[in-house]
Amino acid sequence: MAANYEVKLYWDDVEEGQEVPEFSRETDLMNWNRFAAVNDEFLYIHMDDGAAQKANQPGVFGMGNVRWAYMHNMLTHWIGDSGFIKRLQTQYRGMNFYGDVLTAKGTVTRKYEEDGDYKLDLDVWVENQDNVNTCPSKATVSLPKR
Repeated sequence: MAANYEVKLYWDDVEEGQEVPEFSRETDLMNWNRFAAVNDEFLYIHMDDGAAQKANQPGVFGMGNVRWAYMHNMLTHWIGDSGFIKRLQTQYRGMNFYGDVLTAKGTVTRKYEEDGDYKLDLDVWVENQDNVNTCPSKATVSLPKR
């Protein structure tokens, strides 16, 4: 039996150049602990300032993949249950530290049909509170057509 999902966004309603609604979160140990629990990533550099300082950092810093997860959150909130994330390529270009406000952002760069699949390519990234892009990325999603 097929799932009966309410369509949140149709491919027809998206235009190249359109911005994706942002996803933002202030980083703290509570968020990092939840992420670490799911991914079994309990490292002292993420929880203890002394350990982070021994790694030549000013204090605890977040897992790189938490930014990947924030981009996933942004995309899934936008496309809904009827859309699919086909690809997310990520580069980590900076650190995220305790108390940073990380905001996932995105812009549609290409809209096309491929083998009956209605796709969108996007530039996506994560900025910190200083508007520094620490995670330039590319994504492809597919959506239903009306």
